[in-house]
Amino acid sequence: MRADPAPRSEERLRAVRSELAGGATVAEALARGMPGLLNVRSIVDAGSDIRSAVSGIGPVLQPLLDDAEVTDILVNSIRGVWVDRGKGLERVTELTGAFRDDTEVRDMAVRLAAASGQRLDDQSPLVDGTVGSGIRLHAVLPPLAAEGTMISLRVHRRVNFSVEDLADNGMIPRPVLPVLLALVERRANVMISGATGSGKTTLLAGLLSEVPRAERILIIEERQELRPYHPHVVHLQERKANVQGVGAIPMSELVRAALRMRPDRIVLGECRGAEVRDVLAALNTGHEGGWATIHANSAADVPARLTALGALAGLSESTMAAQAVAALDAVVHVERERGSRRVSQIAVLERTRERELAAVEALRWDGTALHRGPSWSKLARRLGMEDVGL
Repeated sequence: MRADPAPRSEERLRAVRSELAGGATVAEALARGMPGLLNVRSIVDAGSDIRSAVSGIGPVLQPLLDDAEVTDILVNSIRGVWVDRGKGLERVTELTGAFRDDTEVRDMAVRLAAASGQRLDDQSPLVDGTVGSGIRLHAVLPPLAAEGTMISLRVHRRVNFSVEDLADNGMIPRPVLPVLLALVERRANVMISGATGSGKTTLLAGLLSEVPRAERILIIEERQELRPYHPHVVHLQERKANVQGVGAIPMSELVRAALRMRPDRIVLGECRGAEVRDVLAALNTGHEGGWATIHANSAADVPARLTALGALAGLSESTMAAQAVAALDAVVHVERERGSRRVSQIAVLERTRERELAAVEALRWDGTALHRGPSWSKLARRLGMEDVGL
């Protein structure tokens, strides 16, 4: 029972946040900010409001985060909220006008940044962090964002899809499944390519779940996103510099540290910088069964991407080509088309007569049939599949 009519949810949340900002404990903030809550049961009933107040998410976005199908939430200032439920972006029409002005959006962005241990203000108007247990935050303030404060949230659900699940939903074509399983079993070094949101992380987590249980998987990521179903997984995460510009631990240093931790499999969540040099060096010195992801529009674009990343590490084009061909056994490309994600290509990296790096197609799935490419025989020998009909 409530002594008086409860204030609006937003007002209660503002009161709780104000108490927390003033140094009050959660219990004190609840008692002062929600005086109408008289018993334990009423506090439990208000659990969602309390959780959103403490995390900084707020009552507007919390229902979207509670939706298991939502993977991305985009707030374009007061112009609208968009979500991705796996079939492309769609506007949340019921949230039109949810924010009165950009100040409310900015306040939420600042709270989220604080919850991720980051600073967001006029001197530091761009933030990239992690809120709670796996919500990736990116926020930009005006004038960098011309239309107003922009907030991007990517939610990594704690749902592990097996390769059978991925085959059932069409992400892994059935004829391709034996090849992917052979890549894991034969300890091939593989790079998964694809555009943003194409399902690279989902596919990699499913395949890593097939690694023998006696092996130790060491995953290096900017932020923890890969959660394979496996009993022996160790995560290393990059650390950004603090507001004074010190204390950064880059991915390249984590790769070197990983080599001293007795890994059976080294996994790089995403190649996006100079760490590619250290990863390829590790895979060239006896560390088999390694995996990594990379942004690329097709398997054919992976060589150009690797060459560009190698340049950041001070590697010449010819050196990068030699390292990549020696280190990687295959490139698996994932594409997103008309709202669906699927493995569309498997290629092998080779050097051309001009000593340039190229991705030569081994297999291609066109949506109905599997086609062999020029490098299939080479890949088949590596996987012991010369006599396997596909």
